[in-house]
Amino acid sequence: MMIDVSDELLGTFVPIMVYWVYSGMYVIAGSVFEKYRLHPQKDEDDKNLVPKKEVVKGVLLQQALQAAVASLLYAITGSKFESAAAAGQTSSLVVVAVQFVVAMVVLDTWQYFMHRYMHHNKFLYRHIHSYHHRLVVPYGFGAFYNHPFEGLLMDTIGGVLAFLVSGMSPRASIFFFSFATLKTVDDHCGLWIPGNLFQLLFSNNSAYHDIHHHLYGNKYNFAQPFFVMWDRILGTYMPYSLETRTDGGFVARPVEECKEN
Repeated sequence: MMIDVSDELLGTFVPIMVYWVYSGMYVIAGSVFEKYRLHPQKDEDDKNLVPKKEVVKGVLLQQALQAAVASLLYAITGSKFESAAAAGQTSSLVVVAVQFVVAMVVLDTWQYFMHRYMHHNKFLYRHIHSYHHRLVVPYGFGAFYNHPFEGLLMDTIGGVLAFLVSGMSPRASIFFFSFATLKTVDDHCGLWIPGNLFQLLFSNNSAYHDIHHHLYGNKYNFAQPFFVMWDRILGTYMPYSLETRTDGGFVARPVEECKEN
């Protein structure tokens, strides 16, 4: 007996499952392959300011809020897609590809300016965004560890805007938000693994974002999750070199001093 699961339900919960499966793979990789780590395991355990149990609880809360908003969004926009399906309208791969690019740009733009503002507004940083920076040494399943308000404002609303502006269908959104989730987890994984396509194809990667979590990079490399265009345009781009640590693994270091515009 086959169970008919709607695209809307899959779009709500598949990205959540992707998050935990992919970040779980990085937990295993990080414990087995020290030579790929951007920080020693000891630093991850000693320097972070929040226990992992609290991180898990914080991420689950954010995902519960995202699921509620996604369900509401799909309910509101559902009639439009039902009408298109009834009329026999389908999206070509080219259309879907364009929608993905538009959604990526929208999400990047929203998150860059929200992220940057949360760093420059002392109240918002102290009471909201500093939650995420309790992870001085990032790791995969801490990618969505934020204050609930930040999760709603930056991630959830950013995702809603990307969905609405791009015009993608619920079915396309399953793949887009799963891809965005994979990319965000990868950026926080704390590893540099040879052959990782995310790290090879995107300038915004785990080493780039690791710089942002350093004290000296706190006001640079705001871009997330895909491109670095806004950092480059607005003078907050901090390039890095990837060096081998004497005790094994890698370390990302800035290659030059940057000045904000």
